[in-house]
Amino acid sequence: MQTALYGPEGFFVRHRPRDHFRTSVHASPLFAGAIATLLMRIDEALEHPARLDLVDVGAGRGELLRAVLAALPGPTAGRVRATAVEKAPRPGDLPSTIGWTAKLPSGITGLLLATEWLDNVPVDIVEKSETGVIRYLGSDDPLDPPDEAWLRRWWPLDDAPPGARAEIGRPRDEAWAAAVRSVERGLALAVDYGHFAADRPLFGTLSAYQRGHQVEPIPDGERDLTVAVALDSLGSETLPQREALRLLGVDGTRPPLALASTDPVGYLKRLAQASAAAELTDPAGLGGHHWVMRWV
Repeated sequence: MQTALYGPEGFFVRHRPRDHFRTSVHASPLFAGAIATLLMRIDEALEHPARLDLVDVGAGRGELLRAVLAALPGPTAGRVRATAVEKAPRPGDLPSTIGWTAKLPSGITGLLLATEWLDNVPVDIVEKSETGVIRYLGSDDPLDPPDEAWLRRWWPLDDAPPGARAEIGRPRDEAWAAAVRSVERGLALAVDYGHFAADRPLFGTLSAYQRGHQVEPIPDGERDLTVAVALDSLGSETLPQREALRLLGVDGTRPPLALASTDPVGYLKRLAQASAAAELTDPAGLGGHHWVMRWV
């Protein structure tokens, strides 16, 4: 999974993610507007530092950073140091105001953001045999003690039937912990889909996407490989996206029909915004994602 996603010929090195799957970033500019609002609130809480960091981990081609900077008031945008963390080469059209690096920066003061990054952190999959033995998928090797401990704590298969699978989220927990440590003052925020102990999927969640379609999860570097996040093992506060966005002013409520007769243009604009907000907050879709937050 590591090589297929992040190797020299890996998916995220050679392909633009937006060509293969749709995230909140691509769904509507309202998402970037909400992040801009959040960043301004963080700025206020930090008493307006001279340098305000905005770091996007798994930044794709910098779409979110561009949109957030455009949504910020000029004086605030002028203090923002925007940095994309991504394995792919820097896009040629990326504004010079946005930094580009393959490694997490340190000493962040502001907001570290990771939108649908954790589900692409490579993890091992285990399966329960007919005799009740749990082994790595496709291997007869016994589990490493740290993986066995994680499984026992977060995704026990003791009562599961043969064939049940689990995804060892330990590397993902460690990646998130490293991201949090990179923040000196401010907020670490991951936005992703996943599950909790009460609703672990019986046969795991490994899936793949290519050109907008769900396809067979083959590690060939030509498709996105994704595994839903065990959200409770991350050790951080979580909030459904629909609730988080509403707190930031994104509301899918339709405007009153009476407005159409007094201000038809305004009505249409608000209706379009409500439709976009509804997609971002739909509990059966993007609104069912969770915001994982750690204030430092």
